[in-house]
Order: sequence, then structure tokens, then C-alpha cells
Amino acid sequence: MLDYDKEADDYDASRGGEARARAAAAAVLKLVPGGSRRLLDLACGTGIVTREIAAGRPALRVTGADLAPAMTRTAAARLPGAVVRADSRRLPFATASFDAVTSVWLLHLPDGPDDVRAIVAECARVLRPGGVYVTTVDKAAAHDVGSDIDAVLADRPVRPAEDAADAVTDHAARHGLTPAGRAVFRGAGQGRSPRGTIADLRRGWFTRLPPGDPRTERYADRLAGLPDQDRPRPDPVFTLCAFRKPVTDRPATLLGRGFARPS
Repeated sequence: MLDYDKEADDYDASRGGEARARAAAAAVLKLVPGGSRRLLDLACGTGIVTREIAAGRPALRVTGADLAPAMTRTAAARLPGAVVRADSRRLPFATASFDAVTSVWLLHLPDGPDDVRAIVAECARVLRPGGVYVTTVDKAAAHDVGSDIDAVLADRPVRPAEDAADAVTDHAARHGLTPAGRAVFRGAGQGRSPRGTIADLRRGWFTRLPPGDPRTERYADRLAGLPDQDRPRPDPVFTLCAFRKPVTDRPATLLGRGFARPS
């Protein structure tokens, strides 16, 4: 997994910057009920999306949370007094504290389903009855846009998609959350180029192809043979799923825990 403290300085520029943040926030807000008063943006990273969520709904009190210290500091500069450092397996918030919880690009990060279950459990716990949990799903699949780069990488080793929509829906159901809608947004500025993908391979962005591994270099060599080395291929389109906590639920007593990572 990437060291997000080291990534903090360049994180936004390498992932679409303000354009991507605006698109993500607009899609999130489509799924957040208009009467919501408090929102927790879990794994807020640098706060670039969190700030756009807050700007897009001024009446909404937005709190950001992330585990990486450097990410948290950057987010806190964007949203003074509204960002905390927290592990989402053990959120420092009371049960039923928020009308909405969001996690953009978090559930694909854990190494196994136990952590994903724990994250969803905590999100359900801190939601008020009638509140919604909004999260990205199927992140890795979104990056496969049918390009020549995807053809080169098609047979690479991959880990299970812990954020698969069906799996997340099952985790949510275990904690009384029911499907409440979907939205999509384009990852502006995230279209891959061959040269950029080679750099990502050598930085360890592809988790089953570690830097220096002979397999990594074989994929890098194949990518180097593609035309238009610096031309970005199409941007990915990401999916958000929303889940609602029924109003009839009794106050949650869930004990699940999960960790926060940047979006």
C-alpha cells in the first residue's frame, strides 16, 4: 500500500486536482438528502473533495477524518477546525452523530473483507436513523476503459476487489443499511498515459507488482512499446452507491471498526 504521508504533497496534482474534486463532490451531494445537517467525510485525504462538499451545501456542517498525519494537516489547512485524525475502525464519534457519512476511494484499500466490514459497521453506527452512507465502489474496474494500456495490463496479477458493489451492499445490509441510489462522475485528469503508467508501476501503485520485481519491468517494457507515450487515454468513470439507515432502527450498538485512508 502507498505511504500516504509521502504522497500528500503531490496527491492532488496526480489525481485530477480541482476538476476531479468538483465532480466527485457534486455526485456525492446528489445522494445526500437536502435536510442533512452534519456530514462526515471519512478518509478525506487532503480535504480537496471535502472542501467542495462543504462549498456545495453551505448549510451542511462538514467534518473530515483521515488516518495519515500529512494528509490530515493538509486537509486541516483547507478546512480549519473541521478535520480530525481518526482510524475508521475506531471512529471518535458518538453513535448516531451524523446525517450522512461519505467515503470516496476508501473501501478498495484494505487487504481483506474484515476491514471493509468494520468500516461499514462504523459508518452505520455513527449514522442517525434516516441518514445515508455514500461510498465509491468498483474503483479498479473503473480504470479499465478499454484502452491499449488496459490490453497490456489485462493479465497482470490483481487482488480481490474489496469494494465490489455487491460485496459492499452485503456488508451494508448486515448493519441495517438499504440501497438508496447511485451516481457516477468522471475522474477528470486521471486518464492513463503509457509513460505515466510505467512510472506508477515503478512506484508501487499496482499492489501485486512491487517495484523492482521482474514482472513489473516486463509490463513496463510492453507499455514502452505503445504509441503516443504521453497522450492520456480516456478518463475513468467512478460509481457511488448510497445506503440508508432506516428511521425505525433502534440506536446502534455496533462494535465494528475500520481504517481511514485518503480519497
